[in-house]
Amino acid sequence: MKFKGLFLIGLAGAMSLAGCVDLNYNEATVTGEDWVYENPTDGVKRMVSDVYAQMFNDFDSIYGGAIKASATDEADFANSLSDIHKFYNGGWSAANPFSTTWQRAYRAIAEVHIYLEKIDKVDLSDYEYDSNYPNMVLQFGLYPYELRFLRAYYYFELARAYGDVPLVLKSLTNEEANNVTRTPVQDVFKFIVKECDEIAEYLPISYRNEPGAEIGRATRGAAMALKARTLLYAASPLFNKDNNQELWHEAAVACRDLLDRAGEWGITLSSYSTLWGHNANTNSELILGINRGESNTFERNNYPVGVENGSSGNCPTQSLVDVYEYKDNGETFGQRHPGDINVTKENPYEGLDPRFAMTIVKNGDQWPTNSAQKITIETYEGGFNGAPKYNATTTGYYLRKYVDGNCVTTYNNPSTQRHTWIVFRLAEMYLDYAEAMYNYYGDADAKGDLGMSANEAINVLRNRSDIQMPEFTGSAGFMERYRRERMVELAFEDHRFWDVRRWKIGNSAFASVQGADLKLVNGDVMLSRKTIARGWDDKYYLFPIPQSEIQKNPKLTQNPGW
Repeated sequence: MKFKGLFLIGLAGAMSLAGCVDLNYNEATVTGEDWVYENPTDGVKRMVSDVYAQMFNDFDSIYGGAIKASATDEADFANSLSDIHKFYNGGWSAANPFSTTWQRAYRAIAEVHIYLEKIDKVDLSDYEYDSNYPNMVLQFGLYPYELRFLRAYYYFELARAYGDVPLVLKSLTNEEANNVTRTPVQDVFKFIVKECDEIAEYLPISYRNEPGAEIGRATRGAAMALKARTLLYAASPLFNKDNNQELWHEAAVACRDLLDRAGEWGITLSSYSTLWGHNANTNSELILGINRGESNTFERNNYPVGVENGSSGNCPTQSLVDVYEYKDNGETFGQRHPGDINVTKENPYEGLDPRFAMTIVKNGDQWPTNSAQKITIETYEGGFNGAPKYNATTTGYYLRKYVDGNCVTTYNNPSTQRHTWIVFRLAEMYLDYAEAMYNYYGDADAKGDLGMSANEAINVLRNRSDIQMPEFTGSAGFMERYRRERMVELAFEDHRFWDVRRWKIGNSAFASVQGADLKLVNGDVMLSRKTIARGWDDKYYLFPIPQSEIQKNPKLTQNPGW
């Protein structure tokens, strides 16, 4: 069975955009192309899997165990030699871009277009009498829509990192590739939205009843979530240079569309602590996640020093701690406890938003949870998990979120767990909706034509059974409160790095961060805030185009300041 005719409708939309194929922009090639199509059940499936494998997640850190949160006010990475520090210490340049976003995204896009162009070569007739043949037909029927979703996803990653990027929709020769120009970012966003609209109805709601019952693949909800997030970015100050208010309304509508349909698709809010851990890949709130097999690498990278094979890693800041509100009256940590604090006699963490304890390990906590390694954490100077031990926390805290405390990292009898990186989840859609609604109406209680206000959307999250925080009311100081809520809810999920950029508040948020300096004084642990100097330059709002690409194609032009 040839597949060209089967996918004609699905491909028509893509082809109409530019004679659609792809930009093999970094001259990446797929080896053994004939083998790929002559052996589709292995070759094509492997190629599709490789496109999925390029998706970005912080479990596959390229910064020596650091995640991008450590280039924000969420965390500081304990190892001073990590490349993550280049995001703010001047070690970042077009000649040394160190991010792999450009290469990985365009490599994946190249493979997508090669498949779409060569689809007529896929022939399953040799398998017609195989008992699994009907499932093969169904699975291969989904591949074009999955791949178009992934292409849109990679173009989003490119656009939010670089702004204007080449939007090329066919395979190119090297000569053609080295003559492309950058497409305005709003046109890239429009392409992503159009693709999501065209493919969503062809993608399954879930894969439970699809061949192989695989998880972590593109669904209808994922396409709608990508559309909603893309429209939120398109409306944000970094990219919405004309301050087009209608873009906020479009973003709100896209979020609402997904929120209205989520329940019938089985996408529901979960308890906060179950968003990560061994079974997170089946969490009801997850719209799309990247699954990783059994491992304890992330735990080794983030367990406190003093815990066997712990490397400290991504240490939450006092800046983040100060964002968590108290349950009684919404005051933040910093507002209630200014100056030095005797944490032995006064517990400044009592009554904080429950998400604090589920995200951050503090002095005195029992951690990790596995019985082989559980200890009372001492982050004060001279403590078992504090300075001057090599790589001890620089902030007074250790990371709990995404870290599975059941993993044993000892040399003898270690254990491992599955991990799932969150790409899209339902809570983000509520937050995106709230931001879009407030920016469009200027009133956090306005329901407009969508029937739910910004405050109501946020309160859905704060009213969860394991959170139960006071509700948001009124519009006074809404954006400040919203940004705190978003930072708390989505901590360490790779949002803050991009949110601060799209809001254009880099200098106030990232120029310096606060840590906690804990010392033992007369037997009491004293906490004082300390400033960890960073650096911010407005050119950091966008990544530099790799100089190696500009040398091959001077028509690309460089981002401002680089």
